[in-house]
Amino acid sequence: MLKPHGSDTLNPLYVADDAKRAALVEEAAGLKSIVVSSAAAANAVMMGSGYFNPLTGYMNLADSLAVAEKMKTTSGLFFPVPIVNVVEDASGIEAGMRIALLDPNVGGNPVLAIQTVDAIETATDEQMAFMTDKVFATDDMEHPGVKAFNTVGKTLISGPIEVLNYSYFAADFPDTFRTAPQIREAIEKNGWEKVVAFQTRNPMHRAHEELVRMAMERENADGAVIHMLLGKLKPGDIPADVRDAAIRKMVELYFPPNTVEITGYGFDMLYAGPREAVLHAVFRQNMGATHLIVGRDHAGVGDYYGPFDAQTIFREEVPEGALELKIFEADHTAYSTKLGKVIMMREAPEGHTKDDFVLLSGTKVRAMLAAGEELPGEFARPEVAKILMDFYQSQA
Repeated sequence: MLKPHGSDTLNPLYVADDAKRAALVEEAAGLKSIVVSSAAAANAVMMGSGYFNPLTGYMNLADSLAVAEKMKTTSGLFFPVPIVNVVEDASGIEAGMRIALLDPNVGGNPVLAIQTVDAIETATDEQMAFMTDKVFATDDMEHPGVKAFNTVGKTLISGPIEVLNYSYFAADFPDTFRTAPQIREAIEKNGWEKVVAFQTRNPMHRAHEELVRMAMERENADGAVIHMLLGKLKPGDIPADVRDAAIRKMVELYFPPNTVEITGYGFDMLYAGPREAVLHAVFRQNMGATHLIVGRDHAGVGDYYGPFDAQTIFREEVPEGALELKIFEADHTAYSTKLGKVIMMREAPEGHTKDDFVLLSGTKVRAMLAAGEELPGEFARPEVAKILMDFYQSQA
């Protein structure tokens, strides 16, 4: 199995010892507390889960700027995006203090983590703009990631954290949420050596199903980990519980037993395209995968990124040796009526045209499901389509 990123062993920041965790919860009751942003909470969950190994806490301003500029901290650690705790108001907080970080996404705002404060620094407008441009390649506030990054404040609270729970993820998704050590354990238990990871924030249609199968066959993989995002998405995206049910049904019916692990992780989508694709690679290496499928417009939104920018960044900007995990470069996949199967469109035989593929836009799919119309069998498995149709009709 591949080593974790940046260290020989995985270093999840969740306090696993019950007695120590209880003592920290008691300590937190007497500490200065702040309700953090959803993004900062998700960062804490990812560090607690071992996915952001080898980070020990939130980055300071210098590291955030260095990571934004060249994907390396000031000490030289490769990391593709700043991992920060940004607030509007840090009054009453000083370097050296221990503070309780409260969860914004759970009723009553329970303590999520305790942070030992190294520094409190306020970024200038120019520094915020610089980081925004480097990470998201746009300053358009209509971009959901840009908006989320620029509306929670400009003051960075840096320093190590001790994570006390996994927010709502473990409770709401007990069968799906898994930490990086848990996935490593499953891979080892399965006896898998080569493991393909598939990132998704959407239900999986026939094209996604076949793409996972193609990657497994071409990389001679022993198994696949379907790893779905369980955190906040943009309006209109399908909720995680519906996606989870649809994916489980697909795997149950259409993959051989013991070849696919269905898992999820607690993070809010950045929609940062290429930079987020590299982040996906970092934490898939930490969970033990050897390959990550990077497809067309991976982690993108709208028209902010070119269709294959998320593949190009690995070839042109990720330093050689920065990651041990390999990328499986995929094109858009669709059902060919000429060939009677799903193929990558770039691999279509000469003479294929767009009309030879079964292609439906997301808007069209949503409209059909909401109207109770069956999706073509070449596009979606009927059992999956039914789960999605039930959801859309319940929203009408």
